[in-house]
Amino acid sequence: MLRKFPAIYFLTIAFVLFRNTAIAQQTFYTTDTIQKIEINFTQSNWDYMLDTAKTGADGYLMAEWVKINNIQYDSVGIKYKGNISYDSTYTKNPVHISRDEFKQHSYQGFTDIKLGNGYADPSLIREVLSYDILKNYMDCPRANFAQLYINGNYIGIYSNAESINKEFCSDHFYSSQNTFIKCNPLVNPGPATKSNLKYILPDSSSYFNFYEIKSDYGWNDLVSLCDTVTNFSSGFSSVMDLDRVVWMLAFNNVLINLDSYSGVFCQNYYLYKDNTGHFNPVVWDLNMSFGGFPYLGSSNNSMASLTIANMQQLPLTVHSTDPYWPLINNVLNNPQYKRMFVAHARTITNEMFAGGSYQAVASQLQAVIDTAVQSDANTFFTYSQFQTGMTVDNTFGSYIVPGISNLMTARNTYLQSSTEFSYTPPAITSVTPSNPSPALNSTVTITAQVMNTNPNEVYLGYRFDQEQKFQRILMYDDGAHNDGAAGDNVYGESFSMISMQCQYYIYAENNDAGMFSPERAEHEFYALNASIVLPAQGEIVINEFLASNQTGQTNETAQHADWIEIYNNTSNTINLYGLYLTDNFSNPAKFSFPQNADVPPNGYLMIWADENSSTPSYIHCNFKLSASGEELMISNGAGYILDSLTFGTQYDDISTGRCPNGSGNFSLLNTPSFNAINCPIGIDDVHTSNYRFEIFPNPASNKIFFISNKNESEDIIISDATGRQLLKSAFNEKLIIDVSAMADGIYFARTGAENKKFVVKH
Repeated sequence: MLRKFPAIYFLTIAFVLFRNTAIAQQTFYTTDTIQKIEINFTQSNWDYMLDTAKTGADGYLMAEWVKINNIQYDSVGIKYKGNISYDSTYTKNPVHISRDEFKQHSYQGFTDIKLGNGYADPSLIREVLSYDILKNYMDCPRANFAQLYINGNYIGIYSNAESINKEFCSDHFYSSQNTFIKCNPLVNPGPATKSNLKYILPDSSSYFNFYEIKSDYGWNDLVSLCDTVTNFSSGFSSVMDLDRVVWMLAFNNVLINLDSYSGVFCQNYYLYKDNTGHFNPVVWDLNMSFGGFPYLGSSNNSMASLTIANMQQLPLTVHSTDPYWPLINNVLNNPQYKRMFVAHARTITNEMFAGGSYQAVASQLQAVIDTAVQSDANTFFTYSQFQTGMTVDNTFGSYIVPGISNLMTARNTYLQSSTEFSYTPPAITSVTPSNPSPALNSTVTITAQVMNTNPNEVYLGYRFDQEQKFQRILMYDDGAHNDGAAGDNVYGESFSMISMQCQYYIYAENNDAGMFSPERAEHEFYALNASIVLPAQGEIVINEFLASNQTGQTNETAQHADWIEIYNNTSNTINLYGLYLTDNFSNPAKFSFPQNADVPPNGYLMIWADENSSTPSYIHCNFKLSASGEELMISNGAGYILDSLTFGTQYDDISTGRCPNGSGNFSLLNTPSFNAINCPIGIDDVHTSNYRFEIFPNPASNKIFFISNKNESEDIIISDATGRQLLKSAFNEKLIIDVSAMADGIYFARTGAENKKFVVKH
């Protein structure tokens, strides 16, 4: 429900709990429905061609069309994916669908679809259930289910996991051009083959068999990272996001997710280097979690399979002294990091498994796909095995895949009785700011009551922007830090409210155990907002944007970058500080406007969408626009929306803008109007402009007008995108053409030396 606000709105929300990323609003990954995906190939031997590509250069085969929930896209890239889950003899192989491989297509802003075939999973829900758990603790892909049809034949039910690509990095780490690494061995897997961040040699070629660089550069960054992780353990938190590393390792251990960094190959994770210089791990490929992959590995390169009893009782400290797992070494051999690791493992166990909440989610997921499974003739297990996949162990090849609840019920019992869980952590209550709506630049004190165990240290973690890393400072119970009386178990510390929002959490520890508040920190945190006056809805609008700038306006570094134009509909200057701009409704606070974001009266503010740093001349936001289509929104980041829109496929050098300027509906503009009025209000107004000929409206659906300011006749030639001439007509001041029978697409009008684009869209 959209909340309505008066013309002047005071933002006074304070001390509320936020997750690091908001709940997704796209429906493509909702777990209560099955997506329908249909692929049509013109090639009768498409399966052979996909197999050949998989074993060769791993290229894409072009499908004639793909339908996603009955929306059809032509010329889409298809290939098989996977390692042990792929086999040329399988009818049901994992599939990667790339909608922008040959053309600029997207569905709800997504260009890639990754479909898993349920290999080694009788329950068929391991991947979706695992991501549903992980999303509570760290940034990870969304996942649900899809039914796949190829050339009219039902192939089966698949898991449908969001791709970890540059768009994912932009949404979660606020840039997409930095070093981006896929950590999966490229050579034949074996117990000595690992993507474990262990330093090998200074020559980057030593790492080619174990990692893929998904960015334009990064091998030297990887070598430096491995050197720090392996040889300078005390500094590894300066090059990696410590909290995300700890959450990943805790998740892998609790859920027996061994087809991961924690298992024999140290694989199935990505690393992205954000603008603070820290690498962020992202967990990937959870189809064999919950013990579906039983190979733990060891220094002697063992490939021995764990028994179910081994998995149920896997120690939290496994690999802590094994040099082939340097990340685990660095965490578990640092006393404070180990306490944080145990705190995170305890949180996952208590929230998800102690009370059985995961079983309710599992039952819902299996109910959603039940009918689809019954009609799937290509599954690796029977329908009966699917029905009992939660409780019954099943033989798969050379090992046994545990029933999920059979594994986790016993695992919860083991963990609750472990030495690490037996220690009593501090209890944190009454986390309170001194002022729930502080003024900008005022001093704020955060206090927390920490009880029961005589904590050794209490920390306040805080930051002023979600692109920043949290910094931790000590809190005190000495009566000198606005904490009340000394020794009353109330700890305090102060900071200056230098930004419009402060995000924070508390961490306390004694000699044995640690505790976070909120317990899911740093993925969740408390947020304190300054009190400001916000513009009323309609006063500030998105006026125009260009998502595929090929030859137009350039930024300060001479790049043809995407841009967004903000317009002020009032007669007063409006400052946007305290507001946010995003290209993803599920991440409303993606880019925060800086303090110099002034929009003059009835004027414009230009934003370069290029992920570059702001300069005195222009503001640059931390995302780029997708020519395949996506979203734009200006809001306060907490539900108050000033303007928003969703747009589809964009064309080179054709912008989308409001007509009339500042208030009208959006339409495609053949001539972008960077920092200027968008379009004439009427045909008569065109004659006052300085141009040779103009096209209106653009796009057109029925009739299109060609207007010239030259009082002489000349021919105008209309061609389609292939250059084929469709019409030639004499042209003097005004020409009207009926385009109602023309197909949707881009066309060109040429007269004399001028050649202009127009779009037909019905």
